[in-house]
Amino acid sequence: MDTAVTAKKKWWGGGYSPFNVSYGKLMMWYFLMSDAFTFGALLISYGTIRFSSTSWPDPNEVFHSFPFMGHAHLPLVFVSLMTFILIMSSVTMVLAVHAGKLRNQKDVAKWMIWTIIGGIAFLSCQAWEWMHLHEQGAWWGRNPFNNLDGTPAGTNFTNFFFTITGFHGLHVTSGVILNIIILANVLKGTYENRGHYEMVEKVGLYWHFVDLVWVFVFTCFYLL
Repeated sequence: MDTAVTAKKKWWGGGYSPFNVSYGKLMMWYFLMSDAFTFGALLISYGTIRFSSTSWPDPNEVFHSFPFMGHAHLPLVFVSLMTFILIMSSVTMVLAVHAGKLRNQKDVAKWMIWTIIGGIAFLSCQAWEWMHLHEQGAWWGRNPFNNLDGTPAGTNFTNFFFTITGFHGLHVTSGVILNIIILANVLKGTYENRGHYEMVEKVGLYWHFVDLVWVFVFTCFYLL
């Protein structure tokens, strides 16, 4: 009898979520929170090694190249361009979400396309940076750059750089693929038929998270 009573008991039978958010959006927030712990652990590990070392490679000397500029010395200019591209893609995602709330299918598709272009452009820039560093001899287990004081540097810098930026690049790649899938559904009218564009908003949360993480990656590797 107790079992029957327990089975019929309803903890919540209202018409609205107690968190005022849909199940899918709540699960996206849970996923992003768990992903933030992963990135946090990686960046904290990097920071611990970085600030426990007496000397470290100078970012201005490591990241000073620019595509098609030969041997021009332009410290952090290229990565600043990468950062600008990714931030602008976050702006276009905001516009796509706003257009979705207005049920404007054409504008949703337009801003999603610009977001995808921004993501692909960022990945292309990162691919060039990786190839350029690899040509200089940098890779996991190899570090051709000296410390700021002129002493030979260990491989902690390159190991952390390629691991963390690669992990972030994997997230950007996943985001681009998700955006392409969502764009295809927008063009087919899937969300227009559902009467809402919540999927655009959910993938937008992921994209904003990826952009926010890059701000921390940029600060840790390129500015410190």
